[in-house]
Amino acid sequence: MNIAVFASGNGSNFAAIAGAIKKGGIRARLSLLVCDNPAAFVIKRARKAKVKVALVKREDFPAKADFEKEIIKHLKSNHIDLIVMAGFMRMLGKELLKGYKNRILNIHPALLPSFKGASGIKDAFDYGVKVTGVTVHFVDELMDHGPVILQAPVEIEENDTLASLEVKIHQLEHRFYPLAIKLFAEGKLKMQGRRVKVLNP
Repeated sequence: MNIAVFASGNGSNFAAIAGAIKKGGIRARLSLLVCDNPAAFVIKRARKAKVKVALVKREDFPAKADFEKEIIKHLKSNHIDLIVMAGFMRMLGKELLKGYKNRILNIHPALLPSFKGASGIKDAFDYGVKVTGVTVHFVDELMDHGPVILQAPVEIEENDTLASLEVKIHQLEHRFYPLAIKLFAEGKLKMQGRRVKVLNP
C-alpha cells in the first residue's frame, strides 16, 4: 500500500508516521509528500526520510480545480492508495474527494464534533472543558465532518496551560494516527453507513 501525506507546516505527524513505517508498525510505503508551502519544515523531514516531495502551490494555478488536477497527477503517478492529511491547510475539492472516497484520513486535535477548525486545542482550552482529545476521521466535503474512525480523550488538568495541553495532544496524535493508518492498511476499517466499525483491532 502506498501512502501520500498532505502537509503544509512543521510535519510532526509526518515524522511519526514515517517512524512507524520504518519500524514495521505499519505495513505500507510512505511514497509521497504533497505540500503547498515551499517554506514548510515538513519538506526537510521528507527529504531526510528519502520520501518524494510534490510541491504544488495554489497560486501557480488559475483555479482550485487546476491545482487539484496537478495533485491528482502526482497521486496517480505514484500509485497512491491512501491519503493522510497532516496539517494541510486547505479544504479538498470534489475531484480529490470523489477519486479517493473513504481513502483520505484526517486527524483533529479535539473530540469531534466539538471544536472544529484550525484552533481546536485553543478553543477547547478557552472554553474551559475538562476533557478534550483527538479524533481520526475520514474526510468528506465538510470541514472536520467525515465518519469518525477513532477517538481518544485528554484530560485538561487544573495546572495545564495552553502550551502543556498542546504537548499532551500532540504526543497522543503521534501514537494515535499511526494506529489508525495501521488499521486501514490491514483492512480492519469497515463502513456501515456513516459509522466506521473497527474489526479486531
